[in-house]
Amino acid sequence: MIASLILVPALAGLAAFLIRSDRLRRVMLVAVAAIHATLSLATWCRAPAVVRGAWLGEDAAGRLILTLTSLLFLACAVYAVAYLRDERGKRHSDFEEGFIFSNAREAVFTGCLLLFLAAMTLVALSRHLALVWVAIEATTLASAPLIYFHRHHRSLEATWKYLLICSVGIALALLGVLFFAVSAIRPGGGAVSLDIGDLLAAAPNLSVPWLKAAFVLLLVGYGAKMGLAPFHTWLPDAHSEAPSVASALLSGALLNCAFLGILRAHQVCVAAGLAHFSERLLLGFGLLSMAVAAAFIVGQSDYKRMLAYSSVEHMGILAVGVGLGGLGAFAAMLHVINHSLTKAMLFMVAGNLLAVYRTKATREVSGAVRALPVSGVLWILGLLAIVGSPPFGPFVSEFLIAKAALDSGRAAIAIVYLLLLAIVVTGIAGPALSMAQGRSTASPDAASRQNPIFSAVPAIFAAAVLMMGVYLPPVIGRSLHETARLFGRG
Repeated sequence: MIASLILVPALAGLAAFLIRSDRLRRVMLVAVAAIHATLSLATWCRAPAVVRGAWLGEDAAGRLILTLTSLLFLACAVYAVAYLRDERGKRHSDFEEGFIFSNAREAVFTGCLLLFLAAMTLVALSRHLALVWVAIEATTLASAPLIYFHRHHRSLEATWKYLLICSVGIALALLGVLFFAVSAIRPGGGAVSLDIGDLLAAAPNLSVPWLKAAFVLLLVGYGAKMGLAPFHTWLPDAHSEAPSVASALLSGALLNCAFLGILRAHQVCVAAGLAHFSERLLLGFGLLSMAVAAAFIVGQSDYKRMLAYSSVEHMGILAVGVGLGGLGAFAAMLHVINHSLTKAMLFMVAGNLLAVYRTKATREVSGAVRALPVSGVLWILGLLAIVGSPPFGPFVSEFLIAKAALDSGRAAIAIVYLLLLAIVVTGIAGPALSMAQGRSTASPDAASRQNPIFSAVPAIFAAAVLMMGVYLPPVIGRSLHETARLFGRG
């Protein structure tokens, strides 16, 4: 089953480049997404299976990220079919200068979507640090053409920035993997493999200086891909210029994969007795990311960039949670789910607004609730959720992280954390609410022609985010506890 989860989307992605029929390609996209989601859910019918020495396997963390990625991709695939059909039906004058929709471009977009799914699946299932590195690099190569879909000079700039910064980061991460190998060399000349199980078993005997250096390099390298400040600069451009369905996957799924790579290294540090070292670094970078995001969110005039900086903030929240350990680690993994669902919804709704208003400027959008009643309401609900308002899921996980800080006697961290959250709330609330209220400036004809799927898919995400705030299914709760035990102390 593990091989099928990787091979099915990978082979379908390659086939998408060769298929000439738009309809067949779109059917294949949704069918593969449904098969992948079914196989991912089937893994929950048994306990996570990890074979010592195997390069692929399922542990609690990998299964959680895999299932979340798979379900997000299924929803995005349905949205993408409607999106591609809508793009195909537009007149040439509707496109930005330099963009001509073609069969070849749709083939590239669909094929890269499926290859992107295969690469993210490989990240979630990898049990070898070198293979994790290969998989994360593969996600970069597969997702770059998605950002460049519109072929505009801004999307070209965003794609090159994404490739450049993430490539530098991934190079540092490779050096970190090599340092892990050096830390595992034994005095007698033998060495421990980079299999995570072997590293955890040999963790007390690893070379401490080399292990610390390895973690720093992996944190910086994968932190660039995750969007931690100050390595986040690719993220606002990429999320702003990519199609909404691609932005939803980048923010809702890709960032989690990079986070998992950092967690694998942190897991070894915890087993080696260096938990305080790795946790302090995670706390520092987490609070820095929240501070940088808060500074750029305030006064932000582009609503897609505002959502992108919100992703930087929430990646910081994840780092802070894991850095606190114990309850904080549990809350961080819960926040992974809440953030992914909420941000995927918001980017899709932002795409709906962009299609009707034809602008990303917050000042030029008003009356969204009048022009697009469903999308307008979802926009308000999504923004209430992403800033941590009850009764939505992000409120619960953010509250638990603050509680973890207070319970561990770190009142200063809790105060700074809550202060930064408050700044973000004030920065988002004003422009977001003004976009939803007032007289509509949208074209009534454009609003009436919008496909109902564009509202239905984010509505499902909204319902899921609300459910996570009022009820946590026991199976998810158990999985979160198992995952937190892998990465958190206490």
